[in-house]
Amino acid sequence: MTYYEKVYKIVSLIPKGKVATYGQIAKLSGFPKRSRVIGYALHKNPYYGEVPCHRVVNRNGEISYSFAFGGEMEQRRLLEQEGIVFEENGKIKLEKYLWNPENLSEFKYE
Repeated sequence: MTYYEKVYKIVSLIPKGKVATYGQIAKLSGFPKRSRVIGYALHKNPYYGEVPCHRVVNRNGEISYSFAFGGEMEQRRLLEQEGIVFEENGKIKLEKYLWNPENLSEFKYE
């Protein structure tokens, strides 16, 4: 399994109504300093519709201004469709919506 495939596998586990951060996905993949690589991998996601890359946001709860599949408003629309509410400042309250997988060790990259 390639590193990108591992990233797509992890992202596919994020449930509807939850988000994860680029840093969180990087950590789960076993490479905590690769947040930017996660963004690139999601931008190149060949499994659109299967891998919910719209559920990945930055560490401040902000959506991507360069969302690859229709722009930032499409990412926001998809998240709102799943029940995620945006604050007046355009951010997502991570305390409420952040995905918290129970067993982080099972996702370590091999």
